[in-house]
Amino acid sequence: MSQQERQPLLAVHDAAAPVVVAEPALERNFSFIAALGLAFTLLNTWTAIHRSLPVGLESGGPVVMLYGLIISVIGQTFVATSLAEICHVLPMAGGQYDWTYMLAPKSMRNGLSFLVGWLSCAGWVTLFAAAAALTENLCMGMFVLWSDMSGPSRWQEFALILVFVLIAYVLNAFFVRALPGIDHFSGVWSIVGMVLIMGVLLVCSKGHYQPAKAVFTTFTNNTGWPNTIAFLLGMLQSTLTTSSFDAVTHLVEEMPQPARNAPKIMVLAPITGGVTAWPFMLVLLFCMRNWEAVVASPLGPVLEIYQQSTNSPVGATLLMFINTLAMAFCTQSVLTISSRMVMSFARDRGLAQVSPFIAPINPKLNVPFNSINFVTAWVVLFCLIYLGSTVALNAIMSSAIFFLQLSYCVPIMLVLFRGEKAFDEHAPTRGWSLGRWRRPVHIVSLVFLAVTSTIFLFPPFLPVTAENMNYAVVVFVIVLIMCAVAWFADGKENFKGPLDVEERLAAARAA
Repeated sequence: MSQQERQPLLAVHDAAAPVVVAEPALERNFSFIAALGLAFTLLNTWTAIHRSLPVGLESGGPVVMLYGLIISVIGQTFVATSLAEICHVLPMAGGQYDWTYMLAPKSMRNGLSFLVGWLSCAGWVTLFAAAAALTENLCMGMFVLWSDMSGPSRWQEFALILVFVLIAYVLNAFFVRALPGIDHFSGVWSIVGMVLIMGVLLVCSKGHYQPAKAVFTTFTNNTGWPNTIAFLLGMLQSTLTTSSFDAVTHLVEEMPQPARNAPKIMVLAPITGGVTAWPFMLVLLFCMRNWEAVVASPLGPVLEIYQQSTNSPVGATLLMFINTLAMAFCTQSVLTISSRMVMSFARDRGLAQVSPFIAPINPKLNVPFNSINFVTAWVVLFCLIYLGSTVALNAIMSSAIFFLQLSYCVPIMLVLFRGEKAFDEHAPTRGWSLGRWRRPVHIVSLVFLAVTSTIFLFPPFLPVTAENMNYAVVVFVIVLIMCAVAWFADGKENFKGPLDVEERLAAARAA
């Protein structure tokens, strides 16, 4: 491998200094196709519908599931385009917090960057928990289908979540060179599997399709909210499945030509997610025999539809296996990204006194081994919380996209307010620019983020009870408190934003 291919940075700690310094380490293993496969697998929009379908059917029904998905994809594409231009100018592995530091006024860049870094890390760590839990949910549905129980016990769910966490951990910690190949395969598996499932459902449901009018015009509202809020709550379920497209920015030190390739993948991620999820959703709605059973089924909504369509436990299980493996691939991809995000932030002393321990890359494994351990340990802790309270774990998982969306807002706002001069000092000549479209694109992005982020905090049903309350705001406050403690205990003195900026940018642009 050439020296040029080894220009990304390894974090090591200099005991004589209060900051983290860098040296070459990570290999650029992720080609454009591999990185695109990872982004597609990580969003996994068509499979993530499993989680959004029950709430969506209650909050607007088929109208919201179909048209809300289109609105979400358009909105997320605007956001991705806004961030893609920033990534083109500043291809840095810290993503949002790096960009915030580079774009913000000097008087506030340290504190603002520190806050965005915490939001981004919290988002990716909790997203790993959410992905593992959803994979478990898909798998457990098959177990319930073949057993006499009405639903799994909490310890069974806990154990199965740990199994998928462990698989992701082993792949990321000890088989890093296999990850690009896995991402290639997972992308193919996901697309081919989706087409196969759609074909089977359409064939098995022939003569029993829902009427087109029912699919395209039925609006239901069982939330207790006014119809407008119900529509937004239903649309929010699609937003959940089309976010986290910043993933590729945290791989810029492991991919060739990141200033060119990463922005393309960012924009393509929500588009490919929507293009695949919309026809899949359409097929599910046409093949659904009993909508009430889908919402209430202990099998899970998608497996219930498979069972209704095929009328065969074997057929439904085989179809659900495709979903489950696709989601397992997603889980390992989320750990890949979350560990890189945490490593990058720790390298810049963003995680207080534990930063020097988390930041280094293991020279033998060539992975951020301590960062992988750190992220995995947090998710295991979340799982232990689940043994005591399902509400607590659901609050942690539901806050993931909320954190990420808040981290998207800050760099977009900085570019909107500062205009062209925000980029001129970093890259006077650029290969790609939004030009005169920058302001309208950023305004649409911020409006979409503001609306969806606000709705994220709404309880899904009225009247509000302890069981259906949305506790994401509680998780948000806890993260803010942790961030404040870290800032005053260490960050205010030692966090100076991204280190070795010129070297990192030079390496990325020369790759």
